[in-house]
Amino acid sequence: MEPQVRALDLEYDAYHIHYMKSPPTEGTAMNIKDSIALVTGASSGIGEATAQRLAKAGYKVYGTSRQGIPKGQRSFEMLALDVTSDASVDAAVKELLRREGRIDLLVNNAGVGVAPAAAEESSIEQAKAIFDANFFGLVRMTRAVVPHMRRQGSGRIINIGSVLGFLPMPYGALYSATKHAVEGYSESLDHELRTMGIRVAVIEPAYTRTKFDANFMAPDSKLDAYRDVRALVEKVITKVMAAADEPTVVADVVLQAAMAGSPKLRYTAGGLAHRLRLLRRFAPARLVDAGIRKDLRLDAPGVMRPPAAVLEK
Repeated sequence: MEPQVRALDLEYDAYHIHYMKSPPTEGTAMNIKDSIALVTGASSGIGEATAQRLAKAGYKVYGTSRQGIPKGQRSFEMLALDVTSDASVDAAVKELLRREGRIDLLVNNAGVGVAPAAAEESSIEQAKAIFDANFFGLVRMTRAVVPHMRRQGSGRIINIGSVLGFLPMPYGALYSATKHAVEGYSESLDHELRTMGIRVAVIEPAYTRTKFDANFMAPDSKLDAYRDVRALVEKVITKVMAAADEPTVVADVVLQAAMAGSPKLRYTAGGLAHRLRLLRRFAPARLVDAGIRKDLRLDAPGVMRPPAAVLEK
């Protein structure tokens, strides 16, 4: 979508100057002394960078990992937690409360990536598994933590979303659907909890350079009809990921949202994410549609076409 994105450079520059170089006053920043933060999926990538950034800022941070507690020196403690398991979520939250007695900040970052594939190339079972990790895992964590924040009369929940929560991703329909769900859930939840001293925010990164894509969930029902275009989209994504933002870009925005006295609901992370948000908001739908298809080369020569009989109708 780069040609279309460049068309909004003037608007982006104004936005950047107003919000990034001279951030608006958002009220009194939260006092982070003795504040306890819980970051899911903190063994690598965005989760690890976020946990490190929060710890450096003064939070006492607990990260989590589905595959046990990884070895190595960290500036934060680790707990074993699988967000797809009710029992694991309850056990980890209870252990944290046993140690600290409170939770002030929850960062829902854990999730799975999905390799480029057509929507019909994932079984219903796989679709459920993707939602279980990327959406229902976030719901489990929220349900486990909110009662304690309500009793405290304060707290903040930050959900790691994506630009795919407001833009479609052809050959990434299920992953995009989970991020759209995170957007809707977060906005509703923020309204529900605001009067109880709890705020909810969504961070919307674009492509981020992590090991996330190395562990993509492959489609379990591949079809020959999509083989060529699937391979083409994979090449495009691989090229884009090589120039993607570092996880620290997202971590810095998480800290901004965590400390804001009057937080916004949505925070984009990185220049591309800012421009895409502006594009989605101000550009005509046909321009956005055309940009998406051009970027992913969906209409390139050799890409799957309907049978001639269909085109003649």
